Amino acid sequence: MTYVIAQPCVDVKDKACIDECPVDCIYEGTRMLYIQPDECVDCGACEPVCPVEAIFYEDDVPDDQAAFIRFNAEFFDLTGIGSPGGAASTDVSDRDHPDLTSLTAAEGADA
Repeated sequence: MTYVIAQPCVDVKDKACIDECPVDCIYEGTRMLYIQPDECVDCGACEPVCPVEAIFYEDDVPDDQAAFIRFNAEFFDLTGIGSPGGAASTDVSDRDHPDLTSLTAAEGADA
């Protein structure tokens, strides 16, 4: 299991979570942040600092945002980022998960 960044982060990207992550597994897309599931150590340090409450343990993601589990997992393969072992060594991606592009920040992700 891992932590997941969900719908409240879309078009917000506060980035407080990045500063708290001890393993540097939070990466930046164009419209939201993503947690690399293979790099996340499930410490939960990111969750309480998120001002929009967008970070959930995978089993606790609200049903109406369940697609974000997939978005976080697939983002890294779809963008070619993979698992570089730390976000500090990568640039901000100029893309997001393709299914995210049709969502607005106010919408849920029943996709």
